[in-house]
Amino acid sequence: MIARPCKHFIFSGLILISFSMVISMSTGFSVSIYDVTSRSVYLRWPKFPGTFSYRVVATPVNTLGHSLSTHFSDVTVVGTLASLAPNTVYTIKVDAIDKNGMMLAEAQTMQLTAPEIPLIEQAYSKLSSSITVEWAAVAGASSYLLTAQDGESFIETIVTHSPGTVTGLKPATLYKITIRSINAGGRSQLSPSKKAKTVLAAPILTASSPSYDNIVASWKAVYMAVGFFVSIMRSDGLGSMLKENTTNTSLTFSSLDPGTLYTIKAYAWDANGIPGDDFTHNQRTRPHEPVDVQVVFDSGALRATVSCKPSEGASSYVMAAYSGTSKWNCSTTSTSCTTTSLDCGAEYSLSIVASNEAGSSTPTEAVTFKTVPCAPESIVIEEDEPGNLTLSWSDVDLGDYYVAFVKSDDGLEVHCNTSHTQCHFQSDCGFTYFISVFAYNKAGQSPLGDIFNYTTAPCCPSDFNAVFVSSDTVQIVWSPVRGAEMYETKAVDWTNELLCNDTATVCTLSALQCNTQYNVTVYSFSEIRGSNTSCASKHVVTAPCSPEIISISKDTLSVISVHWLANNDGATYTVTAKGAAGMWHCTSSGNSCTIQNLPCGSLFSISAVASTEAGHSLPSYSIPLETAPCCPADLTVTQITQSVTNISWSTGNGAKTYITILESHKGQARCHTLHNYCLLGCITCGTNYTVSVKAISETGLISNCIFRGFSSSACCPSGVKLYRLGNNGIRIYWRASERSINYSTALYGSKGNFTCTPNAALSFCDVTEIPCGDVYTVVVSPITEKGSKHTFCPKKIYSVTCSGSSVGMVIYRGKRSAEHHQMLQEKMD
Repeated sequence: MIARPCKHFIFSGLILISFSMVISMSTGFSVSIYDVTSRSVYLRWPKFPGTFSYRVVATPVNTLGHSLSTHFSDVTVVGTLASLAPNTVYTIKVDAIDKNGMMLAEAQTMQLTAPEIPLIEQAYSKLSSSITVEWAAVAGASSYLLTAQDGESFIETIVTHSPGTVTGLKPATLYKITIRSINAGGRSQLSPSKKAKTVLAAPILTASSPSYDNIVASWKAVYMAVGFFVSIMRSDGLGSMLKENTTNTSLTFSSLDPGTLYTIKAYAWDANGIPGDDFTHNQRTRPHEPVDVQVVFDSGALRATVSCKPSEGASSYVMAAYSGTSKWNCSTTSTSCTTTSLDCGAEYSLSIVASNEAGSSTPTEAVTFKTVPCAPESIVIEEDEPGNLTLSWSDVDLGDYYVAFVKSDDGLEVHCNTSHTQCHFQSDCGFTYFISVFAYNKAGQSPLGDIFNYTTAPCCPSDFNAVFVSSDTVQIVWSPVRGAEMYETKAVDWTNELLCNDTATVCTLSALQCNTQYNVTVYSFSEIRGSNTSCASKHVVTAPCSPEIISISKDTLSVISVHWLANNDGATYTVTAKGAAGMWHCTSSGNSCTIQNLPCGSLFSISAVASTEAGHSLPSYSIPLETAPCCPADLTVTQITQSVTNISWSTGNGAKTYITILESHKGQARCHTLHNYCLLGCITCGTNYTVSVKAISETGLISNCIFRGFSSSACCPSGVKLYRLGNNGIRIYWRASERSINYSTALYGSKGNFTCTPNAALSFCDVTEIPCGDVYTVVVSPITEKGSKHTFCPKKIYSVTCSGSSVGMVIYRGKRSAEHHQMLQEKMD
């Protein structure tokens, strides 16, 4: 409550009921109430013109009692009605009266008086800031106003019933206590006062725990206090309570439990032994220093987890580690903490302090630990020879041993565990190796240092082969090898070197020397390592050089010999004659060979090819060859006349013209023609001839073709005559050219044909029973060896008449046309 001066008391805390103004409807005269007590009502009204006095009448409502009346002069506008009954509703009327006693105006209102004045039974103090008051209840009171007054200041409190307490007081102070009852109408008058003194203030404790087993409590002096009572007990109720009486303002409690919350209570007493307010303070003892300190390393990360057993009552821990170059500390609410950024290869001194709101424990005894060694440096990778790598590094502090990890780019990993600073491992060509080295001690693995990579030389193609070899070109093909980005193919002979660079796995070496051995090497190349110069070479021999045909000789019509310049080592030569008639070959390892059975009358292209195990040369330049034309397959000699012969033959292949010769001791007949036949005149009958044909090609090649002999037919007989033999017989007579020739006689007429063949050596022939009276054609021909007759002997025509004993004959010579016929008639002897 707020203390205020008493002069304001009359207006403070009033509860008014029916504080109203009643106005005369005709005059505007009114009355108002501005204060009410248990037995009085205070009124106010305005002046009314012509008024000589005012009359105030209070009449109780619904209550037995007398009305009260009071008069006021015309100058009075404020009046008081006293001697009213408490807690009673009154009708209050004010009349304005003139000097004649006539009422000029009136106004009225209703008002409830305050309850009866209560009586204080007792007042006492249990707390230094309050006094408790007890009283008997008052009829009609809805609440009570308690007042504590100290000198000119007072504090009021409204309560609804007894007892009531006034708060906000000063400790160890004497107060005058009064009480008023309150209803809807107002407040009663002050009750008779009582005096009461507040008890001593509580000592305000402060406490601290200088160590884990004691608490020091202290406080300031309390006004009017002559002594203090202090007690301490575990807040959880366990254990016994420690009590102390003292006149000092501080007290130490020892042999307490560490990290435990204690409740401390204290109060002061005055000279009369009356205790004052007590004060409660909770204080925790400091925690005991942590025990069982552990350090566990996270290998390779320069981190360690520091832990200890929980200390009773500790709310946080401070872990600190020191080395010569660095410091680490960690504040945590748990019993473990992970260090970060420790120095590698360092020795640390570790201590832990447990803390709570009371303070910190003493540090633990220092624990030393060593961190993991630093990553090895100065790593050197050397490849002494292909397939063997040597890895070396510098020694590091606190390193017990080393492990080198080597991982190839195909995922395979190997490692080397050693106490030295050098390690050897095998390598394969064309691989990139990722190398890292770690140092180890009891703390674990060193941090990851630099990761080195080393790329070995690309592998050498080992399966390269020549897939195409010619006299001046070799094509090399191989399989891709690991690590190679490019390939270099080198071909070397005694004097020259050829190079081919390509990313493909094939290379064509051209402009080579024929019949030459080259050392061919395929080198692999990468940008990182360059060329692998340890690749093996292979011998490749180019195909032989083309032969040069020197000459071709014709041994016979169907046999030729070819000679060439043998310009290759160990070569086999094949000569080919190629033409429309086909192909003929001969083979030799020397410098000549013979081709037989070449067909006549053909054109050939002659070329030679050299062959070795390396391959075949290009063919030599071709040389044309023409064989002599073919002789006719058959020849026919036909005698046309006694002096003319027709010779015909089949066409000979390759022949353009022919020369036909008939030759005997009597002479020679010759014919040169484009055709396959020829007429030869001036033939002597009965003569043996030699027949030969020369077939001549378009270029003048000649084939002499000799055939069997030819005998011309015997000469036709001369002196042919006919003689009559009897009635129907005729003898034909001739003169023979040779005695050994047989002749045949033929007679042809309309009445029949007749023949007659005499015996050898006879020169006549008789035909009997020939009809007369007809014209006959008579031919006498020599008979050939095959029994045939020649048809070219002259014909004679005779007419056989039927007159006596003689035959009448008309001889027709020459052609039978009428204009050429000459008839001769002979008489036979």
